[in-house]
Amino acid sequence: MENKQNQIKEASLLDALIPIIVLVILLGSSVYLFGDNSSFGPNQIALLLAMGIAALVGIKNGYKWDDIEKGIVKGISRSLGAILILLAVGSLIGTWMLSGTVPTLIYYGLDLLNPSMFYAASCLICGIVALSIGSSWTTAATVGVALMGVSIGMDMSAPITAGAIISGAYFGDKISPLSETTNLAPAIAGTNLFEHIQYMLWTTVPSFVIALILFTVIGYGSESQDSVSRIEEMQHLLDQEFNLGFHMLIPLFLLLAMAIRKVPAFPAVSIGAILGGIWAAVFQPEVISNLAEQGMPAFKATVVVVWTALFDGVKFNTSSDTLNDLLSRGGMSSMLTTIWLIMCAMTFGAVLERVGLLKRAVSAFLKGATSAGDMVTRTILTCIGTNIITADQYMAIVMPGRMYKEEFEKRGLNQLNLSRSLEDGGTLTSPLIPWNTCGVYMHGVLGVSPLDYVFYAFFNLINPVLSIIYAYLGIKILRIPIPADLAAAKT
Repeated sequence: MENKQNQIKEASLLDALIPIIVLVILLGSSVYLFGDNSSFGPNQIALLLAMGIAALVGIKNGYKWDDIEKGIVKGISRSLGAILILLAVGSLIGTWMLSGTVPTLIYYGLDLLNPSMFYAASCLICGIVALSIGSSWTTAATVGVALMGVSIGMDMSAPITAGAIISGAYFGDKISPLSETTNLAPAIAGTNLFEHIQYMLWTTVPSFVIALILFTVIGYGSESQDSVSRIEEMQHLLDQEFNLGFHMLIPLFLLLAMAIRKVPAFPAVSIGAILGGIWAAVFQPEVISNLAEQGMPAFKATVVVVWTALFDGVKFNTSSDTLNDLLSRGGMSSMLTTIWLIMCAMTFGAVLERVGLLKRAVSAFLKGATSAGDMVTRTILTCIGTNIITADQYMAIVMPGRMYKEEFEKRGLNQLNLSRSLEDGGTLTSPLIPWNTCGVYMHGVLGVSPLDYVFYAFFNLINPVLSIIYAYLGIKILRIPIPADLAAAKT
C-alpha cells in the first residue's frame, strides 16, 4: 500500500485545469453546433470526453483504471435517489395533466390578469403556471407567448413584459417540486428536496415580492380597452376540454400535506402521481376517451391512458396548438435526458474527485475564503461563470456543486446553504446570458433579446444579490458540527 501511494503524484494546478478547459471548449462547441438541442445528447458526449481526459491525467499521475472506475461507480450511486425522484416527478406531471389538476391551476391563475397592472399580473400568472408544471421553458413558450401578444395589442413595453414573464417563470420553476433543476440542485448537494425548497423560500419569496412591487410601480396607471381575448380564449379552451373545479386540486393539497409532514420525496411524489391517475379516471372520462384509440372499451381505455401518462406522459390534440404545447408533457420518459445528463456529469465529477483534480482546483479558487458569506458568494459567482462559459444551466449547478460540497462541510455549513446557492446563482442567471441555451431559448420564443430584458428580469437579478447579503449578515445560514476527520484535515 505504501509503494502504491508513493507512485501517485500530487496533481498540479495545470493538471486540474486541463480537463476543465477541454470541457469548456467542448461545451461551447456543442452549443455553437446544436443550439437549444445541446442538452439532449451533445453535452453528454462532451462530459464523457472530458472525463476521458481527466482519467488520462490521473493515469499519468499514477492512478490505476480500476481505482478510477470505482470512483465513477461511487459517484453515480450518489445520484440514484434523485433519479428515482425524477422518474416519479415525470409520472406526476403526466397524471396531473390528465386529471385536470394542472389545467385547473392554470385556469384560475389566468383570472388574475388585470390590464391596469399588466406587468405584475403577467409575472404572477407565469409564476403560478411554472409552479404547477415545473417548467420555465414551457411556461414562456405558451402563456408567455400569449402575454407577449397581449402586450403588443395593449401597446405595452415588450422588454418589460419579457422581464416579467421570465421573473415569474423562473420563480415558479425554482420552487416547484416538479422542476428538473429544483431536483438537480439538492441531488448534487446531497440534501432533501422538500427541505431544499423550504430553505430557498427565505431568499426566493422576498425577492419575488420586491419584483412584483417594481412591476406594479412601473405599470401603475397603464390602461387599455383590450379585453385580453387570448387569455379568455385559453380559459375557454381549458373549460371546454376538462372538468374543472377546486376539487381537482385535492392531489396538490395532499402532496403539500405530505411535504409538510416530511414524507420522503420519492414515496410522496409517487403517491401524488397515483392520485392523479385516480382523479383522471374518476373526473376526466371524456378526456381519456379522446386520447384512447377508437373502439377501445371504456375500462381498458382508462387503464391504458392512465398507465401511458405514468411512463410516457400525455399528448393532447385540441383545436389550440398553444394549449397542446402547454399540456402535452410528462411521463418517466420525459426525464430520461435529464437523468442521462446527471449520470454523465456525475461521472465527470467523480473522476475529477477520484484523481485529486477537483480538490486542487477548489483549493486554488477558495484561497482566502473564511466566512459563510465568502463561501456563498464564491459559489454563486462560480455558477454565474459556469453559465457564461459553458452556456448551460445544468452545468452551472452540477460543476460548482461537485466542487464545493466537501468544502461547505469542512467549514461547518449545512449542505442546504450549498443547494440554495446553486439555484440562486445557477438556475436564475441562465436566461440573462444571450449565448446560454436558456437565453437563446427565451429570445426565440418571446422575440426579445436578453440584452433588452436583462434589466427588467427583476427576480433573477435580485435573488442572487439577496442571497449574498443574507450570507454576510448571517441570516438563515444553517451550520453543522465540523466532522472530526475534516477538522483535523483542515488544521
